[in-house]
Amino acid sequence: MEDFIPLVAILSVFGSITAIIFGPTYLKFRERRETQETVRRAIDKGQDLPPEVLDALTKDVTKNLPSRTRDIRRGIIWLAVGIGIAAFGLINDMGFNGEHDWGGNVGDGLLGVAAIPVTVGLAYLVLSFFNKNKD
Repeated sequence: MEDFIPLVAILSVFGSITAIIFGPTYLKFRERRETQETVRRAIDKGQDLPPEVLDALTKDVTKNLPSRTRDIRRGIIWLAVGIGIAAFGLINDMGFNGEHDWGGNVGDGLLGVAAIPVTVGLAYLVLSFFNKNKD
């Protein structure tokens, strides 16, 4: 029985993470499938679809298109994350006694880690200039 407890703990942790990630995706897929089935039945019976239904069906398609303002917003957020990580790395190296004991170890690798979100942010900002879709 004691060997069973760690197994249940590990499965419950990873199972809950999986359920949190894939649960909403599955529910949205199921809702979309039921909506499409309802529309098919209405078309088979010869009923006209109101424009609101067609707008609701195409809303998800147009919502996920990249736009200039969305790219700028994502770029700024990624830049802020990278700058925050870099600032944390620099502040962490200052020490708690008030001395600046950097000694050549500036950032201790956090500046390298911060370069990744900064690069992603810059890429989004560059893409925003090439994107012709505006909100």
